[in-house]
Amino acid sequence: MSEQVRVRYAPSPTGHPHIGNIRTALFNWLFARRNNGKFIVRVEDTDQERLVPGAVDSILEGLQWLGIDWDEGPQVGGDFGSYYQSERLEHYSAAAETLIDTDHAYRCYCTRERLSELRDSQKANKQSIGYDGHCRSLSDTERNDLDSSGQSYVVRFKMPHDGMTSVNDIIRGEVEWQHHLLDDFVLLKSDGFPTYHLAVVVDDNLMHISHVLRAEEWLSSTPRHLLIYQALGFTPPKFGHLPMILGPDKSKLSKRHGATSILEYRDDGYLPDALKNFMVLLGWSLDDHSDVIPLETIQSEFSLDRVGKPASIFDIDRLQWMNGVYIRELSDDQLTDLMLPFITDNTVSIDREYLLRVVPLIKERIKTLAESKDITSYFFDTDVGCSKAQIIQKGMDASQTITALKNIISAVHKLDPFASGNIEEVLRTTCVESDLKPREFFGLIRSAVTGRDATPPLFELMEVLGKDSTLLRLEKALSLF
Repeated sequence: MSEQVRVRYAPSPTGHPHIGNIRTALFNWLFARRNNGKFIVRVEDTDQERLVPGAVDSILEGLQWLGIDWDEGPQVGGDFGSYYQSERLEHYSAAAETLIDTDHAYRCYCTRERLSELRDSQKANKQSIGYDGHCRSLSDTERNDLDSSGQSYVVRFKMPHDGMTSVNDIIRGEVEWQHHLLDDFVLLKSDGFPTYHLAVVVDDNLMHISHVLRAEEWLSSTPRHLLIYQALGFTPPKFGHLPMILGPDKSKLSKRHGATSILEYRDDGYLPDALKNFMVLLGWSLDDHSDVIPLETIQSEFSLDRVGKPASIFDIDRLQWMNGVYIRELSDDQLTDLMLPFITDNTVSIDREYLLRVVPLIKERIKTLAESKDITSYFFDTDVGCSKAQIIQKGMDASQTITALKNIISAVHKLDPFASGNIEEVLRTTCVESDLKPREFFGLIRSAVTGRDATPPLFELMEVLGKDSTLLRLEKALSLF
């Protein structure tokens, strides 16, 4: 590309960052990195009534956790700050005055009551909802009188009644809008804060944004933005609108589909690279078959011509599967260190070296780090909570179970060394001598030692538990009878 790529992620701190919001950040970041450009973070905090305390920190923390770094913005600065819109009000008021002076905007003095009555009337008459231009043609005298009376006002854009506006969207192609279907929208609110429409145009121009990549929901705002660019004499950036993300039932994505805030994914034990891989496939593809794609490949191959138009489907099961793949690619040392915070709490202190021996046994079974505590609990707690009914296997009675447990305990006592190969050899011999089926015999041991019906390989598991702990569990099981 001949011009330097400058893209921005411009979240509104009216809530904590969700999967669709961060997907937009990821696509912008990848596009910037692929094209040796700049990735800018700008906080759009002009909706003062809806600001959520801590949301900005949550947004920035989420980006940092994912490894999405920014070249300009909060914490790092830049040549075009401030990067908080609430600190840039003079730019928006100046632009609004310019638009008024050039007859592209006007002051609207309509009260909330009048606007509410207008909406009710339009609904009752099954008309499209929108401003009716009541203040568009006020005379200078009428405006002066309203100003003198102290009547508050907003600034509205004067939408052309004729003609159309079009955009050649990078992703969606040519899209057109007829002007007569658009109303005179608000640019500047009565409190002096801009609406999204004015602020985004002013800031994207001042910050030399070359490409605007945003969610499809903003496509309908594009004609308004293009008309503001034109009225202010600015050169607009290129636009690309990313496909929607829906739940598996094709409805709007929500928490019931497993979609939540980015930091909750962190707290639920997802790996940042796995989540980035999952998110990039919500709209982009490398080819027709690749799912697990190294970040280096994604960065080197990312291009907007591989972003599709159809809505993407958020599948939490696919995310969990992918996270499991990434977990299995970790070294045992890496996984041990990542699991420790999920297992250790105020009541449990974990020996790292012991956990390091456990990790290879559970690595193929774990899908998220949050499962760490449950999937390893019986390695650390000798009271596995096994009941008499659970120990007695199908096809066995209490008497057979007691005899089998005594034989097993006797065999385990004699085991030396207590290594998986030796454990298997001795216990298989004991199984034959006990005249029990392997399913019954080893199911009994598994239940007594772990309290579970399904575990990693039993003999390797017993070796890690150690002889003393294994005997203690077997004897506890026998004491139930």
